[in-house]
Amino acid sequence: MAAVVEKADTPPRVEEPPKQPAPASRARSAGRGMVVGAVLLVWLVLFAVLRGKQTLTLAAADLTDLHRWFNDVNDSVGANRNSNPLFLYFFNEIRLVIDTLVTFVQELISQPPAGRPVPQIGWLGVVGIAGYLSWAVGNWRVALLAVAGFTFLGLQGLWQESMDTLALTVSAVLVALLFAIPLGVWAGLSDRCNRIVTPLLDFMQTMPTFVYLAPLTLFFLIGGASATIATVIYAAPPAIRITAHAIRSVPETTVEAADSLGATRRQSLLKVLLPMSKRTVVMGVNQTIMAALAMVTIAALIDAPGLGKTVVQALQSLDVGTAFNAGLSIVVMAIVLDRVTTAASARVEEARRSANRFLQWRRPLLGAGAAVTAVLVYMSHTYLWAAEFPGDGGVGSSVASAADTATTWVQDNLSGVTNAVRDTLTNGLLNPFQTLLTDSPWWLVGAVLVALGAVLGGRRSGITTAVCVGLLVGTGMWSDAMTTMASTVAATVLVMLLGVVFGVWMGRSALVDRVLRPSLDAAQVMPPFVYLVPFLALFGATRFTAIVAAVVYAAPVAMKIIADGVRNVPATTVEAATSAGCNTWQIITKVQLPMARGALTLATNQGLIYVLSMVVVGGLVGAGALGYDVVAGFSQGQLFGKGLAAGLAIVLLGVMFDRITQAAARRTGA
Repeated sequence: MAAVVEKADTPPRVEEPPKQPAPASRARSAGRGMVVGAVLLVWLVLFAVLRGKQTLTLAAADLTDLHRWFNDVNDSVGANRNSNPLFLYFFNEIRLVIDTLVTFVQELISQPPAGRPVPQIGWLGVVGIAGYLSWAVGNWRVALLAVAGFTFLGLQGLWQESMDTLALTVSAVLVALLFAIPLGVWAGLSDRCNRIVTPLLDFMQTMPTFVYLAPLTLFFLIGGASATIATVIYAAPPAIRITAHAIRSVPETTVEAADSLGATRRQSLLKVLLPMSKRTVVMGVNQTIMAALAMVTIAALIDAPGLGKTVVQALQSLDVGTAFNAGLSIVVMAIVLDRVTTAASARVEEARRSANRFLQWRRPLLGAGAAVTAVLVYMSHTYLWAAEFPGDGGVGSSVASAADTATTWVQDNLSGVTNAVRDTLTNGLLNPFQTLLTDSPWWLVGAVLVALGAVLGGRRSGITTAVCVGLLVGTGMWSDAMTTMASTVAATVLVMLLGVVFGVWMGRSALVDRVLRPSLDAAQVMPPFVYLVPFLALFGATRFTAIVAAVVYAAPVAMKIIADGVRNVPATTVEAATSAGCNTWQIITKVQLPMARGALTLATNQGLIYVLSMVVVGGLVGAGALGYDVVAGFSQGQLFGKGLAAGLAIVLLGVMFDRITQAAARRTGA
């Protein structure tokens, strides 16, 4: 995309039409389009002839040799856990350290330690600490938001569950940052380290969240340790990437000036690079906290305590009211944590620009605030009324009751509309495509995928796709993988339709962008589980519910990428097209979208990855296929191996989608 923008920097004459891609580029694009069309046509013809043959279908209770081997490994690990040196002196020690940290934080704010009926710090102390820290790193408005948000968690009747979630999140973030910040600094300073780390981070971020859970339970058992380690793996990459980017973004002239003054490498890092990168690094901390909160809720599937467990249990029993109340608590906590860390990243710059005369009193006021907070912590440690949140959670009961009432009303009055939408899209889009994938011979679908990978992404993408197809067959989960692929592709099509419509609208109108962007930012803050609740009420427990939730989860990312791509089209080019007599539709379709095609391909890449992650989570509400296999593997011991194979299949789908779309984005932008 960068090359296209550069070519457009020199505007054409007013009387001439806007520049178009070079004839060779257009010929290559047209040629690839014709090849894709030919591949799809051959697929349809062969499908009509070979339908239902060699589909590798596997019944829900059936296991392959690989699944049985995984089960045997799991049994062997369980039998030798306390005698195998690798577990005794490595995995068990790691689990013990993590468990100790999690237990320590839980006993501080959520779980009563031995000899006490309540945690060390009760609700009054936690609210005081939250308000004080928010004020110290942000401002008084953020402090009020934090106090109100944490108080609301108690009023919902979910104080302990919320504190359990916060304890796991804090533990995971501390461990993640302990490794991520130094590694990010190293990657920012060393090109070699950056080249080594980048593929690992790509792989970690490509894998859907579900996939971390099954193998970790094999080594660390279910519970807080596995949940924390899974969260660390998921939450660390943003901090590493953003820290490395921050270090590399410091102007070279500044570093050279420090070197010329005799600064050592250590002094340059501590006195120049880190201070000038602080704001961006804090943004990385923000992203790590948001990722940790999202993963902690999903880790309820491996018995992690907190709000996630409440949501999972409510979803499994189709209790929309309870799920909505717990989901609302997750959203409130996410908003508070997001605003606090965002304010922390901006506070220094705001203070530097501000001429507020009260800033000189900030340090004495912070000292007084620390004293008040210490008093609140002491009271919450000493007095039962300050330790146990007062009330019976009446607000939560009201919220759950209102959600149940709204659900009943929607089902009674809008079921015709919602069912019509569900049936139309399911029968018109999802079912035909799923039938094409699942009823075609496996080798035919594999050949089509490899051909599409090679045509769209190049030779390397074709090879990667061939490897992924072969491994998918080896997992024994081919049919379920194709079902998941159908849902993923169908949801991605809907995501891109929304992304193009709203992205173009935002890119062309600054007002629309200002109105929509806060809502899109807020949508990205919410953990994936929360999206399932309202659509469960609207559409019931079906795979369509998971698809709609995936669309809503992934669409904000696509909209923002496309909006930025459209906005980056040079204004002079748009003005030239306008002066040449092009109407709005022609400008969009002939100028802005073609010149933003790199952004479109990138949006497709990100949309696919987000959708794949969410469609799998939708296994909790009837999505079936690989998501159901993973969940069943957690809950039924005899299906552990199948669930582990399903997780591997999800990784392979993610890698295949990611590599094809990334390669296509590079080729498109070239």
